Amino acid sequence: MTESVMTTVPAGWAVLAAIILCALATFAVTLDAALSVRAQGGSGGWSAPVTRTARLLRQRRRTTVSADTLLLRVGGVGMLIGSFLMVAVIPLGGWTLADLDVGVVWFNAVDVMVWALVWLAGWGANSTYSLVGGYRFLAHGLAYELPLMFALVAPAIAAGSLAVGDVAAAQDGLWFVVWMPVAFLVFLIGVTGFSVWGPFAPALAADIGGGVLAELSGIDRLVLQAGRYLFLTAGAAFSVPLFLGGGAGPVLPGWAWVLVKTVAVLAVLVWLRRKLPLLRPDRFMEIGWVVLLPAAVLQDLVVSLVVVWKG
Repeated sequence: MTESVMTTVPAGWAVLAAIILCALATFAVTLDAALSVRAQGGSGGWSAPVTRTARLLRQRRRTTVSADTLLLRVGGVGMLIGSFLMVAVIPLGGWTLADLDVGVVWFNAVDVMVWALVWLAGWGANSTYSLVGGYRFLAHGLAYELPLMFALVAPAIAAGSLAVGDVAAAQDGLWFVVWMPVAFLVFLIGVTGFSVWGPFAPALAADIGGGVLAELSGIDRLVLQAGRYLFLTAGAAFSVPLFLGGGAGPVLPGWAWVLVKTVAVLAVLVWLRRKLPLLRPDRFMEIGWVVLLPAAVLQDLVVSLVVVWKG
């Protein structure tokens, strides 16, 4: 195993990390809007995010009878905080905000936190549709979380470390995505899951009036929606050190390659949103437990055998 030498930057650089994360999330929002308008045969998609944001900022907050507004807003604000906690352990070239020995576990702990955040947003509104949306998300989580955990184990086994920097450094000769394609695919499915994105958006579906978003308006709705895009961005960024060689690449500096690869993965995830149908929680549970989980475990077994054989 090749150990990385990471430089932990001062806490003040967290502001720059937040700006980069927000910039990448803005790219995802803009691309998503442009693709939506293109699919509908309209125009002006690139400016739609600005218009929608301005409208939500002007919109008056509404509350339902006996709503627990504290829990509702904890769910939304927690999404923002969670995404920043997730990127704190991602190496940007040779620098990182927090070079944790258990960075891979940290990522998993934060993504599990999303379960509570989305459910709180649904519960706090004191609305049937919102609550149904929250429980739909929990049902999806039960199906994607275990496969995601085993997908995270594969690169950690190959690198012999749970530190994200070590995992990226272990891919000097060959990126893990080449010989861990199943783990990479399951990881991306997990990212779309905890971002309430694409096939995993029934928690926000029209058949329940918008689900978790049904009673949210104004800044509350904007914050929760922003949290979804930020988590999608953070998940795409985390795939780079885990499976795509981190900052490895010719000509450009390491930090630039991390950003380029993140943009590429993020663009694919945004594009796929309209190519895949919504998955009913009960249907996906069958897929998650019968297909994805055994496939991820088998991938871990293959990786373990390769590591033993090389050792």
